[in-house]
Amino acid sequence: MYKFPYYTEPDEQKVIDFMKENPFALITGMGENFPVATQIPLAIKITDHKIFLEGHLMRKTDHHLAFEKNNSVLVIFPGPHCFVSAAWYTDPQMGSTWNYMTVQAKGKIIFTDEAGTRNAVKAVSDKYTGTGSASSYDQLPAAYIDHMVKAIVGFSIEVESIENTFKMSQNRDKASQINIIEQLEKRGDANSAAIADEMKKRL
Repeated sequence: MYKFPYYTEPDEQKVIDFMKENPFALITGMGENFPVATQIPLAIKITDHKIFLEGHLMRKTDHHLAFEKNNSVLVIFPGPHCFVSAAWYTDPQMGSTWNYMTVQAKGKIIFTDEAGTRNAVKAVSDKYTGTGSASSYDQLPAAYIDHMVKAIVGFSIEVESIENTFKMSQNRDKASQINIIEQLEKRGDANSAAIADEMKKRL
């Protein structure tokens, strides 16, 4: 990662909150010849002060087979990001940059049995579909769930190490930071607005 102390968020709870707000994560590992990856929604749980990432994926894909052989994985939680022009600095005679937020977690992926897979599917379904709709987990036909479970497998990743980069122009002077916020707010896109909001919190 692009690591500097002033770009690192020291508050672990804020890092965990960021992961929960950006749960569609990229899980990467090493295949036979090339790295493999899959991007899927994860549940972030804290048990006995340990972080666990839970979810499910399709069986017999390149990443499933690779993770079975080598269960060391890297999980990337991407967040908002945007271009920042050096023209917005009090001293514009330098390179422009990119502000962004991201978290990387390393750990071992452990696949579950069928009961664990069903629990993983129910957890994701309940979180995003809810429990009161016609398509909620408890409303689905048993035959459909039985068929679906054969094609997927649940997993849990115990996080062994975690790093973050919350690059918010912390190395620029206050006047530059204020102008960057103003310029980002003028853009009107979601990424720029999110970065501007985060920068405001840090002034």
